[in-house]
Amino acid sequence: MNKKISTVLFYALMFFMSLLMIFPFLWMLSTSLKYDSQVFTVPIEWIPDPVNWSNYVKVWTEEPFLIFYKNTAFVAVCATAGQVFISALAAYAFAKIKFAGRNFIFGLYIATMMVPWHTIMIPQYQIISSLKLTDTHLSLILGQLASAFGIFLLRQFFMTVPDDLVEAARIDGAGEFRTFGKIMLPQAKPALATLVIFTFIQVWNDYMAPLIYLNSRHKYTIQLGLKFFQSEHTMQYTVIMAGTVCALIPILIVFLIFEKQITDGMVHSGLKG
Repeated sequence: MNKKISTVLFYALMFFMSLLMIFPFLWMLSTSLKYDSQVFTVPIEWIPDPVNWSNYVKVWTEEPFLIFYKNTAFVAVCATAGQVFISALAAYAFAKIKFAGRNFIFGLYIATMMVPWHTIMIPQYQIISSLKLTDTHLSLILGQLASAFGIFLLRQFFMTVPDDLVEAARIDGAGEFRTFGKIMLPQAKPALATLVIFTFIQVWNDYMAPLIYLNSRHKYTIQLGLKFFQSEHTMQYTVIMAGTVCALIPILIVFLIFEKQITDGMVHSGLKG
């Protein structure tokens, strides 16, 4: 009986926590469809009457949101592809290739996860500036290519692949790149999908790097464009919320499509619990 009560209480708590988490999103969506006079009504009018679609019209007509979308998609796709490729190669080396100091080097690399990005922000900017890459999308892509988390995630998955498969491929004359491409990658799809999603969402939501490196308005990413859009529509909460919803749509779609891969990748990579 006590176990049943504990289970009911647990699910009730989880349901309550879920409502708390989804409340800001529901309020944002509802506000984006209202007129300004309806925003702070008490009680909250969750379903606006009438619905005001002109807020979304303003978002797409008063600001070049389509250009912001294209810029962000280009940076996100290139950075994600580069990070996944580099992380997979490094993870394979740390997991299946024996060399002197392998564990020590891996430990040092993982230790960089404890270093806040703000501590390397200035030297990284100096490097990008010396390469004359400021105000370019390449500066944003290069900053995302190395990922200690990505290497750790894929290494944990590669460690679960039996060494006998790798040794058999080597005995058959396959080189390391062929073993990596034919044996390891096909079995690492859940982990790769997880890293793709995490990286894509991180790059799509990145605000600080575009703010530091980009100067030209036509090169802004969606988060930077949304920030300046908010500054131009101060106190117009309905329009601001409409722009925020537009910025979140791609992330929401990606997450809903690949949610199962995220769960499988965590489980098989040893990140659960």
